[in-house]
Order: sequence, then C-alpha cells, then structure tokens
Amino acid sequence: MTQPVIGVIGGSGLYQMEDLTDVREIRIDTPFGAPSDAYITGLLGGVKMVFLPRHGRGHRFLPSEVNYRANIYGMKTLGVERIISVSAVGSMKEEIVPGHIVIPDQFFDRTQGKRASTFFGNGVVGHVQFADPVCGDLAQVLFSAAAEVGAVVHRGGTYLCIEGPNFSTRAESNIYRGWGVDIIGMTNIPEARLAREAEICYATVALATDYDCWHHEHEDVSVEAVVAIIQKNVATARGILRAAARRFDDARTCGCGSALQFAIMTDKTLIPEQTRKDLAPILGKYLDV
Repeated sequence: MTQPVIGVIGGSGLYQMEDLTDVREIRIDTPFGAPSDAYITGLLGGVKMVFLPRHGRGHRFLPSEVNYRANIYGMKTLGVERIISVSAVGSMKEEIVPGHIVIPDQFFDRTQGKRASTFFGNGVVGHVQFADPVCGDLAQVLFSAAAEVGAVVHRGGTYLCIEGPNFSTRAESNIYRGWGVDIIGMTNIPEARLAREAEICYATVALATDYDCWHHEHEDVSVEAVVAIIQKNVATARGILRAAARRFDDARTCGCGSALQFAIMTDKTLIPEQTRKDLAPILGKYLDV
C-alpha cells in the first residue's frame, strides 16, 4: 500500500514548514499557469508532506490573484490525497475569541466572479457534489490534533469567503453576522471547490485573528492586529500539523476520492485531445476506460 501524501497550503503568516526533513523544492508548470511558488516536499514524522505558501513567499499575491487552479493541479500531480488549508480568519461569533482555532465544515461564497473556480470547460462539462464541501474524516483528524496540542478549538461552522483585499464595512460585517456565519476569510473559495474536483480531501485549520469590525468592545480589524495574533497562532498551527501527521491511515474511506465518478456529462468521444491531455492527472482514470 502506498504511503499517503499530505498537502499543506499555508496562508498569512505560514510561509514555510520548519519541521520537514529530507526537503526538496519542486517547481511545476501547469496548463493553468504557474502556482503561487515552488512546492516544498519532505517528511514530517515519517509522513510525506507537500507544502505551498498560498500567497507566495514574501506574501506577493492578493487573494484574487492567487492561481488556485494551478496550486491544486500541482498538488494532484505530486500525489497529494489530502489538503490541509491553514488560514487566518476573522471571528463573527462572540465565543470564537481571537487566538482560537476553528475547523469549519461549510463555506459561503461571496467572491465576485474574478476567480477561476473549476477545471471543467474547453470541451468537457462536469458537475461535482459540493453540499458538504469539507472532508469529514480529515476535519476530525484536525480537530483531534488541535485538542491534543491544547488549542481552544471549535468543531464545525461556516466560513464566509469575501473577495478582499479590503476588510468588510461595518454594515457588511453586521449583515454577515445576521446570516449566522462563524468566520470570515478571503481564500478558501475556490480552493475547496477545486480540491473536490481533483478528488482531494480538503479541510481548514482556521486561525481566528480578530472580530472583523462588528464587535463594539474591540478595535476594528487591522493588519497590525492580525499579524500580532498570527505570530502567536502559527506555532499552534505547526503543532497541529505535527499531531495530525501521526493520525493518517494509508487508505481513505471517505467519498472524496471518487467525486468525479458520475460527474462528467460530456460524451467522452467528443472531448478535445488537448483537454484530455491537460486534465489527465484529474480526469484520466475516467476518460481512459
């Protein structure tokens, strides 16, 4: 049985994984352009890991500028079966205090259509189920790992993804709270959608850094405040990753690995050869039969 390969996409503040051994740097060209940076591969507690800083080293890309398709495609070509997204978020609930960890199980998309959000197109049409966008098995591993390292962790909740890069207005923040969302961020959509299309398990370790701008007893969110909390939380996130690495079984038992089984609508004989070639790492096993 092959050893599982775990992908980690680091958000604001997590630009490298210092605990990796046997480290290699791999640059990948994709049909969708260049990923955010080189992929860093190595071992974490004997588990194969692939790390990518979402915004690039040095934080060079806006949330809208991140090449999400290339990032996920590269993970797929490197054999990644599970992706852990580490993301800074704002808290929309009193009980989620800055410094706490959230493992969300839902996403609400408020991006503005600027981001390519599917691998389909160019002669092939498909529709994947996305009612439950987070892999429940992976989320449970992350929740247990967070509890193990002593983090205050909340299991479940809705991550509202806005376009950014500006933070919310006070009116927006209060309306979002009225919708019942738990946390707010700028990057997990379309990342989660693309991971599902690529048949990769996906879950988020969300690091709460602030109360957005809705909480009248706390200062409005600012880069200075976010960075201060992130510096404290990144150490916790690294601990969660170490603890999680010990908990992965070789074989997946969730349905993420067969998400495309009945998703492709296009007659296989009509799919253009270039599209077949471009999407071979993702669709190949369904088009070659």
